[in-house]
Amino acid sequence: MRMQRLLFYLAAVALAGPAIKAADNEQSRIRPVSTYSIVARDPATGQLGVAVQSHWFSVGSLVTWAQAGVGAVATQSFVLVDYGPKGLELMHKGLNAPEVLNQLVAEDEGRAVRQVAMIDARGAVVAHTGEKCIAAAGHHVGDNFSVQANLMLSDEVWPRMATAYENASGDLADRMLAALEAAEEVGGDIRGRQSAAMLIVSGEKQDQPWQGVDMELRIEDHPDPLAELRRLIKVHRAYEHMNAGDLAVEHGDDEGALREYGAAEEMFPDNLEMKFWHAVALANMGRLKESYPLFKTVFQQNENWRTLLPRLVASELIEQKAVDRILKKAK
Repeated sequence: MRMQRLLFYLAAVALAGPAIKAADNEQSRIRPVSTYSIVARDPATGQLGVAVQSHWFSVGSLVTWAQAGVGAVATQSFVLVDYGPKGLELMHKGLNAPEVLNQLVAEDEGRAVRQVAMIDARGAVVAHTGEKCIAAAGHHVGDNFSVQANLMLSDEVWPRMATAYENASGDLADRMLAALEAAEEVGGDIRGRQSAAMLIVSGEKQDQPWQGVDMELRIEDHPDPLAELRRLIKVHRAYEHMNAGDLAVEHGDDEGALREYGAAEEMFPDNLEMKFWHAVALANMGRLKESYPLFKTVFQQNENWRTLLPRLVASELIEQKAVDRILKKAK
């Protein structure tokens, strides 16, 4: 990996010349991440998202940037990470995505080796592919989305991504994943695959920049990162049902809580965590008999859950008398 990083850096110096050399004292800001990605806005929900796959370790830590109610950014090729936070800052101040990208590209002496896409909360979208990005490289700007790629096996990648996104069904995560998978179908990154990431934020502005994150998933190192990303999206949705169940409990909506917990377990029937808290909720509703089979299944597969249950009493998550009955009956 160190040799690969060195080779890419030397290539960047050759391509960008003075632009890269001028940044020698700030190399923490520049990373050679060649990849393909999508930035998009869902007109129905206002959600903003960015998703990426690359043959590079931990691609999501460099490429994907988004802020609720502000915008989303993908910065790649010979990455200047600054495009992410600076782009969001300028969009937050009121500039639209094309204005922001034009300003930042004009200020960047290494623009020839950069590839960047931005979309703002109003759906204005723009992309830049520097003329010295490694072929095959290009982008396609569509209605409320942009797809971009560099160092690809062929120039079919980004057109196929655009078509897949436009024709896909489901929510924003489903459609962005369809675009990434379409890239793989026509060869994707010429070097292969290693990591992937997806970041989706609300279309509503929040008080703090870290608020309003609807989904943030990263696969840092995996032989099939997109398959793993698809699996994690499903896990995320299951735990969203768990969160909704917890919220329903707080609001005294017992039936709503059980419906949400049941939906989560249906997606992951072997998940002991989901079964355990579903059972705790039943116990707290006074439906102890219904909780016993769930507790029994959990305890039989992992005795640590039996040890955990009495510890919930001190945190006022369950009553001692309920615990005593459960431990007696769920053997």
